[in-house]
Amino acid sequence: MPEYYSELLRQDFSDLEAASKSWRGLVKKLSDAKSESGRKVSGPLHAAGWEGESAHYGFAALEATESKLGTAGTNVGLIASVLETLNDKMQAAQRKLRNAVHDAETAGHTVTADGWVEPKQAIDPKYHNDPDYEDLQQEANRDLGSYRSRIGDAISDARTASSQAAEALRQIDPFDLDKRYGGEKAREDAERVAKFMGLDEKSIPDGKRPKENADWWVGLDDSEKRVYLAAFPDRIGALDGLPATVRDQANRTVIENQLNDYALRENSLGIQERSAYSSLQKLKNRFDQADTAPEHKRLYVLGIGTEGDGKAIVAMGNPDKADHTAVLVPGTDTDLGNMPGQIARIDRLQEAALSQSPNEDVSVISWLGYDAPEIDGSVASKGRAEEGAPDLRGFTEGSRVAHEGERGHLTVIGHSYGANTVGVAASEGRGLDADDIIALGSPGMGVDKASDLQVDPGHVWVGATQQDRIVKHFSDLTLGINPAREEFGAQPMAVNDGGHSSYWDIGKESLINQGSIIVGRQPRLGNHYHGDE
Repeated sequence: MPEYYSELLRQDFSDLEAASKSWRGLVKKLSDAKSESGRKVSGPLHAAGWEGESAHYGFAALEATESKLGTAGTNVGLIASVLETLNDKMQAAQRKLRNAVHDAETAGHTVTADGWVEPKQAIDPKYHNDPDYEDLQQEANRDLGSYRSRIGDAISDARTASSQAAEALRQIDPFDLDKRYGGEKAREDAERVAKFMGLDEKSIPDGKRPKENADWWVGLDDSEKRVYLAAFPDRIGALDGLPATVRDQANRTVIENQLNDYALRENSLGIQERSAYSSLQKLKNRFDQADTAPEHKRLYVLGIGTEGDGKAIVAMGNPDKADHTAVLVPGTDTDLGNMPGQIARIDRLQEAALSQSPNEDVSVISWLGYDAPEIDGSVASKGRAEEGAPDLRGFTEGSRVAHEGERGHLTVIGHSYGANTVGVAASEGRGLDADDIIALGSPGMGVDKASDLQVDPGHVWVGATQQDRIVKHFSDLTLGINPAREEFGAQPMAVNDGGHSSYWDIGKESLINQGSIIVGRQPRLGNHYHGDE
């Protein structure tokens, strides 16, 4: 212990701080390299529609390279975090030691060069025969053990921190850096680093209260945030109330790790996994295409999952900074595989909104955060809507929490069965806190009247074409009254002729009117639905 005492007491940590800074700088370079690869190489190639055998192998090589850069960035970041944490713990131990020494010396004790605390002489030794001598000495030195213990504890803290840091660094596997499939190993390394830093997965909020999620995240320092992102990306990406950029980063890590896992097990995948693999790869390709897009066309992955038919929440434009945000909830038969089509719809919605308010920021979100029903018995039941409603409420509440600056204008759009999900979500609990609600091609919203949606009925809009087979054959049955009927009490939005998917036809009235509502303007009114009457 003597040599550790002297070393810790006088230790200069500038070299450790410099090393941490250098590793953190390398993280940025790796991150920039990965981003540049996407923006200047793979992104433009995807956008150009490169196809064929050479494209297949070329994209595979690019994805492998970008994956390796991502793994390297994660591991290098973990090294930086370990060094930063070690620096903090060592300096804390040094402060603890110096405070103990100062207090001991202030109390009149002598601290020797090896860290031992010598008792002070309260009474001149020549009076040692005095009957009160021993009692007086003991009283004067009654805190002696405490000072010795404090010094010992400080040295022990430093040794423990050093030993744990060394072990954490040893477990960051350098052989993962050049492997496409090293992402999952890097995540496991991050969990070990999190443990060293005192970060516990159990401290991550359960996600049910967006404000609590946001407060927890704000309370973390930058290093803690980075390690949580690396160790538990699936948990972080799902937290409503966190910034869109944070959730996007986490969920893209989830996607990359899942794709790498599928690729590694490709020859043994079952039918469902093979379908999920194909769907997720197509979705990632669509994200890659957006790497070169203008900022307002940037895609943010706010949720992702491959269980069941898959879930995905994707925003075009950053909703945290938008003046106007629209959330589109799709309906029957929507799954991970047709999410690129949903992204095309939010693209059109954004364009329709911006054409009427070009100087404002508009973000449009495709919210497949629930298990949309298939064309079977489930489509006639409110079961899927009731299951998804709490998550939709949590998402819109989280959007409000994460939004920067003044309150933005929020529109929630439900199409087909998605309108039922919107209706159930809006009518229960605290509702959706939306400024406007739109129901398109709805077989029913699960409520009897627009006023049940906890929104001014003057801002509940409905659109249903006379040719929409879903409206014609499924409304006014098990999912509730057709909201496009006059007795429901909503505002009839003018729509163009067409089928169940015609509401996003480019240049047509249905799309134009949705754009008007999204930016807070009055759409052209139409007629209430009469069907074959």
